[in-house]
Amino acid sequence: MNPGAFLDRDGTINVDSGYVASPDLLEFTPGAIDAIRTLNRRGYSIAVITNQAGVARGFHTESDVDAFHAEMSRQLALADAHIDRFYYCPHHEEGTVEPYAIQCDCRKPADSLYRRAISELDLDPTKSIVVGDKPGDLTPAIALGAKGVLIVPQAHVDHPTVEECPFQRAGDLHSAVGQLLGL
Repeated sequence: MNPGAFLDRDGTINVDSGYVASPDLLEFTPGAIDAIRTLNRRGYSIAVITNQAGVARGFHTESDVDAFHAEMSRQLALADAHIDRFYYCPHHEEGTVEPYAIQCDCRKPADSLYRRAISELDLDPTKSIVVGDKPGDLTPAIALGAKGVLIVPQAHVDHPTVEECPFQRAGDLHSAVGQLLGL
């Protein structure tokens, strides 16, 4: 079994400008490409686990999400980095588009996408890490055995909110990966 890195997408790898799915809106967060390349070189299989409620809300389609992921992969490849697999939940119970307007078991903080990644990528969760910008990004993987770091505004790293207190914290993906790998 392999070590894995479960990474949230919006706000972790790319700038979260709200329901982003258009490839031309892709903007990596500072240091994200270097962090992904470091994980690749250290032998981590990378699974992006992301909620994409914009599909259920009618802001974009699954094809748009796939195109965004293809562009992310293309740009990472130019920098000698890669993501092994993208997993996303298109559902939201308050959505307006059928059949996506449902309560499901794949929307974080549920753990089914993490379990699917573990199975498909042959990951050992106890040798794995998780990074995201919301507690619900981390809790499923931590419950499965991974170590995690929550991305928070820089001012919150040393002065967290009550919700952020239970987690190790970093200001960005690059710093989070450094903490988790002891770099």
